[in-house]
Amino acid sequence: MMSHVCESTVLRRQLGLTGAVLLGLGAMLGTGVFVSIGLAAATAGAWLPAAIVLAGAVALCNGLSAAQLAAAYPVSGGTYEYAYRTLTPALGFSAGWLFLVAKSASAATAALALAGLAADLTGMPFIGQVPVALAVTALFTALVAGGLRRSNRANSLLVGFTLAALSALVGAGLWGSPGSAPIEAAGAGGSPAGILGAAALMFVAFTGYGRIATLGEEVVAPRRVIPRAVIITMGVATALYIGVALTAMTVLSPAELGRLTQTRGAPLPAVAYQLGGAGLAWFIALAAITAMMGVLVNLLLGLSRVVLAMARRCDLPAGLSRLTGRDPSPRAAVWAVGLMIGAWVCVGRIGVTWSFSAVTVLVYYALTNLAALRLGPAERLYPPGIPVAGLFGCLGLAVWIAPVYWLVAAGILLVGFGVRALSPRR
Repeated sequence: MMSHVCESTVLRRQLGLTGAVLLGLGAMLGTGVFVSIGLAAATAGAWLPAAIVLAGAVALCNGLSAAQLAAAYPVSGGTYEYAYRTLTPALGFSAGWLFLVAKSASAATAALALAGLAADLTGMPFIGQVPVALAVTALFTALVAGGLRRSNRANSLLVGFTLAALSALVGAGLWGSPGSAPIEAAGAGGSPAGILGAAALMFVAFTGYGRIATLGEEVVAPRRVIPRAVIITMGVATALYIGVALTAMTVLSPAELGRLTQTRGAPLPAVAYQLGGAGLAWFIALAAITAMMGVLVNLLLGLSRVVLAMARRCDLPAGLSRLTGRDPSPRAAVWAVGLMIGAWVCVGRIGVTWSFSAVTVLVYYALTNLAALRLGPAERLYPPGIPVAGLFGCLGLAVWIAPVYWLVAAGILLVGFGVRALSPRR
């Protein structure tokens, strides 16, 4: 069912298993490992690894729900499209609009963190963080507007460098000299509420698998490739998150990890300096920058495909569904997303953008699980208990986000329905 379709524009299937996994990792091994671990450490204290495991378990349920939905409906748009087809158009629009707002905030977090890291490496005054983040956003918007093939090549290079650097960091933690600030005793600096709040923040770090689903229209053999890509991506990312968190807490306290995230954009270069000196610190700082670049590439790709899907149904202006270029790409949608990210960059505070992203994306994936529960037996790949666990996991973590972010999210959702009402429908 595709009522109110404004244009028939179909993207080319050209993404195999390796490319899908690399896109998922590119979305996860950026702000997820370099930013959210520090923010979550300040909340969970020494219980950070437990918060990561909890977030990963909830995210795995959501990932499997998204995978079977993408296999059943291999089109662009992710949960916007799934909820539209299986629930109601209003819930579908809510999912799409919340995804756009949440993930554009995540992309802004990556751009701001990248600017902070560049300031550390170059000695540039930190007051220049917002202008640099805006310039980087514009640069990568132009790259992604050139099409999936070019974007995928760039992402593969960025992910490869990031994986090598993170492996070196974890290796230094395992086999290097003991850190100067050993991990705090179990339970220090944390509480049950702190663990749940940290898990909510870490959950956003795991949702890069959603990029695979939102690009479902461009995946070859989606019923086979998408579930495998989601599971592989989740496994690699979880292992790296836990390894990096344990390594970081051997040299810096959770409170210091949180402080460095807020003031410098990412704490891992400081961890690397303690473990391996200036050389390793530079390697990790460069990897943090390439990781943030990878996040921007992936989020611009995923967000633009949701804009494309929403424009096809006239939930956004129909002109955003046009494909142009030799490698057909929704360029107008890509540039619209770039403007959204730029607006969030102007907020200028990493903690604010990440917390807002957390509450909206948890609601988004609650709708993903609801949609998965509506799949018929022939479409279902996994037992119904998985989306049930994912649904309650999302709602359970969402209540630990500060109420102010819920109020802002509700207001932005109302604005979205206003935009939808004004969009001409054919």
